[in-house]
Amino acid sequence: MFGIPGKQAVTITDKAAAQIAKLMAKDGHQGLRIGVKKGGCAGMEYTMDYVTEVDPLDEVVEQDGGRVMIAPMAQMFLFGTEIDYEVSLLESGFKFRNPNVVDACGCGESIKFDENLSTT
Repeated sequence: MFGIPGKQAVTITDKAAAQIAKLMAKDGHQGLRIGVKKGGCAGMEYTMDYVTEVDPLDEVVEQDGGRVMIAPMAQMFLFGTEIDYEVSLLESGFKFRNPNVVDACGCGESIKFDENLSTT
């Protein structure tokens, strides 16, 4: 929908692809759908949901057995994002390195996008 021919909407690191594939295999999911919604102290939050059925309007990115679907309304906000999976002593989870983010809250749970991005 908002893609550039020959370029994936998002990139997935090897660690993230392995974790997504593991989650897919657990209950036979088709992948993870990634989106954004209003919320949090910075204004927007990422969403991740298991997918049992692929929506034909989703942007689908596959790598090494991991499949991510990007909800249509989130595609312009996520274009160029790298999805990683990190494990530390205190937490583990998916991390988004998104070039479209102009600000984030201190806890890293909510983000703010350039105001011009949503009006293009």
